[in-house]
Amino acid sequence: MKPTVGLVLGDPCGVGPEVAAKLLAQPEIYDAARVVLVADASVFRDGQSVAGVEVPVVEMSPSDIGSEDLGRPMLVDAGLGPDFTYTPGHATAEGGRYVLATFKKALDLAQNGTVDSVCYAPLNKQAMSLGGSPFPDEVHWIANEIDHQGPMVDCTFLDGLWTARATSHVPIAEVSQNLSQERVIEVAEVIDATLRGVGIAEPKIAVSALNPHAGDGGLIGREEIEVLSPAVERLRAAGLAVEGPFSPDTVFLRGRDGDYDAVVTMYHDQGQIALKLLGFGRAVSVIGGISVPVATPAQGTAFDIVGQGKASAEGMNAAFRVACDMGRARRAA
Repeated sequence: MKPTVGLVLGDPCGVGPEVAAKLLAQPEIYDAARVVLVADASVFRDGQSVAGVEVPVVEMSPSDIGSEDLGRPMLVDAGLGPDFTYTPGHATAEGGRYVLATFKKALDLAQNGTVDSVCYAPLNKQAMSLGGSPFPDEVHWIANEIDHQGPMVDCTFLDGLWTARATSHVPIAEVSQNLSQERVIEVAEVIDATLRGVGIAEPKIAVSALNPHAGDGGLIGREEIEVLSPAVERLRAAGLAVEGPFSPDTVFLRGRDGDYDAVVTMYHDQGQIALKLLGFGRAVSVIGGISVPVATPAQGTAFDIVGQGKASAEGMNAAFRVACDMGRARRAA
């Protein structure tokens, strides 16, 4: 049976509504999944206008969503009221409140089983903060909303290669102090489970070093000796196909060439720069380890090109496909 994907437009002040409209205008996506669009109807109309497409929807309340396959989106109203307004091209409190309201409703639908996964268009962390979120990013906000207590990992996917970050939204100066054998093991275990969840039976995982030349035997830092190598040994003893630590400037070549399904990276840009150079528009971000599968394009709100109709939907398409795979696996489980 097809998965049901909850779709959120992201920040209405960014390119989210227009790239979501471009996605939903493609008839073939309804062969892959049923779509529940959680949005304000006027915001979605604006997105269609900019994208130059028309997407017929069926408006309904969450309680009316059944198992029927309508071949078009089911629109669940965001509940923001008729007076909701927003200013495209800027990070605003209104945009942040919109994200929080629509995303929360989509997560609620996922938790009660109405949708199997959630795909969200680009959002803006500053706007979310202005809109009332007390968290540094959407990852921690999502964890709070679904009452997630266990480990979680920021992952990125591109053309068959995944990354999982041991540290994410922390200053570079604090990366080393946030690394431990336990955290590296935790991240590797989460990405291993995530890969199995999308159909990779025996994931092959590489661990990136932190320092240049993998530390050169301790000459350029000791994290590889004291943290990373012992963590890899413990993971291998537990039966996971994990190798490393490998020099950061070569490990992604091996991943690109198919030697590994995933690379565990030590900090945000170590993996993001590599994957975005390999294909910026196609990269997808996923939160590993949480009970609700969520996926989003690894691109931003692009305030500078809002309303021009030139924002690519390539990343949105890729994120939707990953959300379908994860939703299908969740439904099967």
